[in-house]
Amino acid sequence: MSDRREQWTPEREEGVATKERPRTRTPPRYRVLLHNDDFTTMEFVVESLVRYFRRSVTEATQIMLEVHLKGVGVAGVYTREVAETRIAQVTSAAQEQGFPLLLTMEPER
Repeated sequence: MSDRREQWTPEREEGVATKERPRTRTPPRYRVLLHNDDFTTMEFVVESLVRYFRRSVTEATQIMLEVHLKGVGVAGVYTREVAETRIAQVTSAAQEQGFPLLLTMEPER
């Protein structure tokens, strides 16, 4: 029995199938919308934007004014899971304070 080992060379590698890795897609993003109502205080909206959406007081105030004047404003843009979590957190905090604040999400355009 011979103990000859053949050396590997790229030319000898015939019929080897390689599989390309699929490109990873960035997950879809969603806009979290705040809706105006006649009961939730402006202060609560600003505090929520600072606390849950990590906005500066200036940014939060601008978003709150947009909600107040236009009826709706964008709190932020996130992946689906993050958007759902932020909506649940703010809705819970609003309910604890007795506010009917409505937050929704829509796919980013």
